[in-house]
Amino acid sequence: MNARRHLGLVAAGATLLASAPISAIFSGWTWLFEGGLMIALVCGAALGARSLRGRLWAQLLAMLAALLVGLTWLYGEGTGIVGLIPTPDTFAHFGQLFAQAGEEVQKSFVPVSDLEGLLFISALGMGSVAILVDFCAVGLRRPALAGLPMLAIYSVPVAVYIDSISPIPFVIGAVGFLWLLVSDNVDRVRRFGRRFTGEGRGVDVWEPSPLAAAGRRLSVIGVLIAVALPLAVPAMSAGFLGELGSGQGLGQAGKGTRGNGQVDLFAELSGKLKQADTQDMVKVVTNDPNPFYMRFGVADLAGGNGFTAGHPTGQPVGDQLPGPSGLNVDAVKNVRATAAVEITDAYNMPLLPVYAAPVSMRGLDANWSYDPDRQVVFSQRSNSAGRTYEFDYVRAEFTPDQLRSATTLTDADPTHRIYSEVPAVSEVKTLVDRLIAGKDNDYDRVRALYDYFSIKNDFAYDVSAPAGTSGQAIVDFLQGKKGFCEQYAAALAWMVRTADIPARVAFGFTLGGAPVDGRRVLTNRNLHAWTEVYFAGFGWVPFDATPSTYVLGSVPTAWAPNVDAPEETPGGPQPSLSPGATTGPNGEGGPTRDPIDPDGGAAGLPAITEQLPVWVWWALGGGLVLVVLLVAPALRRISLRRRRGARAAQARTDGDLAQVRPAAPGPVMTVTGDAAGAREQAHAAWDELIDTMVDYRLAVDPAETPRATVERLISTTLPGSAAAEQARLLGTAEERARYAPVPLAGDRLTAAVREVRRAISGQAGRRARLSAVLMPASVLLRWRNAGYTTLTTLSAWTAAASGTAKRVLRPLRPRRLLR
Repeated sequence: MNARRHLGLVAAGATLLASAPISAIFSGWTWLFEGGLMIALVCGAALGARSLRGRLWAQLLAMLAALLVGLTWLYGEGTGIVGLIPTPDTFAHFGQLFAQAGEEVQKSFVPVSDLEGLLFISALGMGSVAILVDFCAVGLRRPALAGLPMLAIYSVPVAVYIDSISPIPFVIGAVGFLWLLVSDNVDRVRRFGRRFTGEGRGVDVWEPSPLAAAGRRLSVIGVLIAVALPLAVPAMSAGFLGELGSGQGLGQAGKGTRGNGQVDLFAELSGKLKQADTQDMVKVVTNDPNPFYMRFGVADLAGGNGFTAGHPTGQPVGDQLPGPSGLNVDAVKNVRATAAVEITDAYNMPLLPVYAAPVSMRGLDANWSYDPDRQVVFSQRSNSAGRTYEFDYVRAEFTPDQLRSATTLTDADPTHRIYSEVPAVSEVKTLVDRLIAGKDNDYDRVRALYDYFSIKNDFAYDVSAPAGTSGQAIVDFLQGKKGFCEQYAAALAWMVRTADIPARVAFGFTLGGAPVDGRRVLTNRNLHAWTEVYFAGFGWVPFDATPSTYVLGSVPTAWAPNVDAPEETPGGPQPSLSPGATTGPNGEGGPTRDPIDPDGGAAGLPAITEQLPVWVWWALGGGLVLVVLLVAPALRRISLRRRRGARAAQARTDGDLAQVRPAAPGPVMTVTGDAAGAREQAHAAWDELIDTMVDYRLAVDPAETPRATVERLISTTLPGSAAAEQARLLGTAEERARYAPVPLAGDRLTAAVREVRRAISGQAGRRARLSAVLMPASVLLRWRNAGYTTLTTLSAWTAAASGTAKRVLRPLRPRRLLR
């Protein structure tokens, strides 16, 4: 196997290892198979092109063609010829996949499932990186440059995660990069010749050497430092390294927060309720006279370990949000209200508290999204601490008779299928069957289960009860009948699901204390969990089974009244407030005045104004920088032309003018008494002519005389043109400025330059004219030469400074000092 073939295979393997960070994005491994296939196709195409001795551009075309064939095969949906060769319909389908990937990025929560758009982007990205790595490492023989596209893969999970990610993918990618560097250097040593020991014995290229051993040690030390350095930087230890410690705050590193931004809601709720001190978390102002609980999350997946929170999906928040899942707003009495919220640093999660069924939001950037099914506002990149925002919402009011009219969902209904699943527990099943016996509608079944959790049945509130939401933990709770809101909410949801009715556990804040100046302050004492049951046509209806006597700010409702109340009012249960709840001045359960300012801001809170998303400003700034970079060469060329014209004009005004006739027959030429100014005028005109030739890609030989350059220009570009005489005038002026004691200073030089430039432009094609105006080669050439000069100077300065430092530090070496 020749060296280039071996290095190509190593480049493919290194690319595959560098793709390890993508494992943090997907929950499955389909991406690895499809991306690995793209890398294999690219590698095979490169090897085939090299075996045919194709040039570098042919190798690039072969790799690009292989990538397109692979993408057409996997994602073309039959639009390609023979399923492999892309067609215009294939590229149109690829565009749809790009758009689909953009929607999936906004709606999905990492780690994501195998979504087609994201898998397409992943395979395309891995194949593109494979092409770049092969081009740099094998084609250009610059393997160090290949580290840039490999590093780009690692930046993807870093950009989408709130917290730091595991260092293991970084280590795997670093191993691949070092493998590529070692293979390239071994190949260089092989091509240079054999190695010999001091005694003349030949040394195989793969035999260890002190230099190689030192390189391996430095590589290992470098990787270890890169992984361990965040331990010494407090701002970088919030994610993987932060998990080495413990945290108690909501959303901080600790048992309540997972590395991908998900929150263990049960763990956080239990930890905060058991804290000895009271912390202000949320400050809210609303014009709703009887607000219900604020909610920020739901646990909707039931398994062997109990209830867990699923991955929310949705659209970015804005003025128009989709309606709540399953609720027919037109058929149900509802109250529309507005709320303004201020979050303190004590509440720090990727979830924002809102009242149920928000319909519009203001004051949040594009990092926040809304899930209409779960009715939660979430983010994959931001946390809630310190945020202020406004939202409009709908609070539905139900009556028991309305809920009794709800139809029972069939097994084929997606909501029933997803939210009625629960592991079978015989003890719970027996109790549920006994309680719902004889009930002929879903609401009465739920009420029978809800009414069971009462003081009359010996249930009591105990925050010190063992936490847990699994089937066995619920059995222990139902037998011991002591627990706090977590057990009550999970037990009721488990029992409702056992009765074959959709249910889930919601998390949020109770009503809180009495409002001050229209503002309610919600603390960790108001953190709460309750049950939500789905009724067809009414959506998710809350049921709080925790005894309201023990819940500060509890709000019993008409459909879920206080089961421990002494008696019910005639005509069915009515909304009432628990002892911990607050009433307004006239006893109506809420503020009597509208706390919303006429200008749209909430009283007591800073005005919340809509702002453009941050990415819009970045895009505008990036576009402006790009425009500046594109027009900079043209502006520089115009500036240089004007400066030369001004210099020529200045030269004409200096000195006295005289008329002199040359020895040979010819026109009378004007000569100035200021020879220096005349020469400067001639040089400026000549420099402008040379730059014009360079801009239009005409050959310029610095070794030629001005006369030879002009004659070649006339013969190749201006044959028979009226500008030929003007070009000869410029050549003669430059010749006399260089060699004659009396230079020419004719007023016609500037006009001659203009006429020659116009003639050259007229002979050039459209592409050459555009290039000369927008990207003048004379300017780009000067900038490139200036860059080389700067780099050379900087390199020389660095070498000199390094030598000086060595001379200064050599006497201070520890061994020398010890001797």
